[in-house]
Amino acid sequence: MSAAANQPPPDIDALQAQRAVALAERDAAIIERDAVLRQNDRLAHLLRQLQRMQFGRKSEKLDPDPFALALEDIEQAVAASEAADDKRNKEATVARAEKRRANRGGLPAHLPRVHVTIEPEDRTCPCCRSPMHAIGADVSERLDVVPAQFRVLVTRRPKYACPACEEAVVQAPALERLIKGALPTEAMAASVLVSKYAWRLPLYRQAQMLAAQGLDIKRSTLAFWVGYAAAELRPVYGRLRELILTSAKIAVDETKAPVLDPGRGRVKGGYFWAVARDDRPWSGSDPPAIAYAYAPGRGAIHGLKLLDDYRGVVQGDGYAAYKTPAAKTPAGRITLAFCWSHLRRRFFDHAKGEAPIARQALERIAALYAIEKTIRGIGAEERRRARQAKRKPLVMAFRPWLEHQLARVSGKSGLADPASPASPRICAMA
Repeated sequence: MSAAANQPPPDIDALQAQRAVALAERDAAIIERDAVLRQNDRLAHLLRQLQRMQFGRKSEKLDPDPFALALEDIEQAVAASEAADDKRNKEATVARAEKRRANRGGLPAHLPRVHVTIEPEDRTCPCCRSPMHAIGADVSERLDVVPAQFRVLVTRRPKYACPACEEAVVQAPALERLIKGALPTEAMAASVLVSKYAWRLPLYRQAQMLAAQGLDIKRSTLAFWVGYAAAELRPVYGRLRELILTSAKIAVDETKAPVLDPGRGRVKGGYFWAVARDDRPWSGSDPPAIAYAYAPGRGAIHGLKLLDDYRGVVQGDGYAAYKTPAAKTPAGRITLAFCWSHLRRRFFDHAKGEAPIARQALERIAALYAIEKTIRGIGAEERRRARQAKRKPLVMAFRPWLEHQLARVSGKSGLADPASPASPRICAMA
């Protein structure tokens, strides 16, 4: 740099202008630094949450939904920073574009393609002005969307009369409607149901979305549509549950479901009870299915109602309420099969510390899993023979080993009477 460049400006105005530019650059750098520091703080906080979720105690683990929201916030901040940098640094923009192309994957083949061709303004040679011919093309794909559009189905039913006798009039009958005298088509009602139950869009929010399209449909009206459609679907649910209960083996489970408690300003506890079948991993011929039932509690009375008239094997997680249906039904009608995964989980929790008995139990269960892995996917009769020959000796040895260990650690021996109808059979499935 020359000495002249280091000389101060000849007048005070130029010096002040130079100082103002320097201050502006400094302020911009400070703002950018603070933004980076805030982003780093958010990332550090997010990392602590992730570590707590992964390694913390069960009582300290966080709900994954707020975690996902925090992660979205960080990702959006990173994207905004990249967008600002793309406007300043063209070379970085090209590099990022190549990286995005490499990582985004292909779009599904079933999506319709709208082909747009961009031609040069002039297709004559810039040198000799001769017509040019195509030698290739660059093709790129982007994901587009057509926003949801509501439409009105106008049904017209012409009337025809006989010009000769002027007595006969013919008209096609009106189509059946889901809700007679109401606005929605079957597709509209289905859309409201899917939005509410699959995508968790409350009816009041759907009403706001409809209002943005100029449709003044109240939440109470949507609620009526949902209730009416649910009543129409009840026979489908009944038939689904009936088909599931014809299976030789089903799985049952229950989970908490908070329910609004009008008048009290809060929610109350309820439960969803599920009955399901899925024999695909074992080459079963029946399609997978699941039916849910709501109950206000978790008692055995609800389990009795859930398994009413069922005959076969009921696989569960060991919850005591499922023993009642087995005990109150005729002997041999219901066989309980408690899940190996749930049994294993208890030993796994203890095996993290100094617990040699828990580790030995895990090794015994792992041997059963290894056998199951070799027979998965073959026919039911072949699996039964393999389990009787290979797994049964291990399972039969497992019970006395458990009784022996129980006597060692608690001074008590004996488990439930295996002859009792309420006594669970150790499940043969991994």
